[in-house]
Amino acid sequence: MTLLRIKAGPYEFEAQTENELAPHTSAKFVHMLPYRRQIIHVRWSGEGCWIPLGDFDFGLGYENATSHPAPGEIILYPGGISETEILLAYGAVDFCSKVGQLAGNHFLTITKGRENLRELGKLCLWKGAQDIVFELKK
Repeated sequence: MTLLRIKAGPYEFEAQTENELAPHTSAKFVHMLPYRRQIIHVRWSGEGCWIPLGDFDFGLGYENATSHPAPGEIILYPGGISETEILLAYGAVDFCSKVGQLAGNHFLTITKGRENLRELGKLCLWKGAQDIVFELKK
């Protein structure tokens, strides 16, 4: 398990990688740290925020895949029938796109700061894109 610090908008979270369940996805993502993007509210999936990545290829397949991440779970959709993306669930999620149901690799779980997940979701929904940074916890 690797601990990460996530700063999204004005909120900070701590997360742990899911090394046993998603070893390839976890290792690939940790290798890319620090990881900086913007996060926006999902369009089809419910109560979640996502980082759209277009046709970026992580070189990953499916592992520990789910269509229903719980609040605080972060999944990576490696691409295929829809664009590559990272999704952070803050409430009820039924992961899908305009082409239908998707499944993403659950590779990170937020362990601290979960009380701010809904506020982050509302901020993205009503105020738009927020900066997000994933980095190793010091």
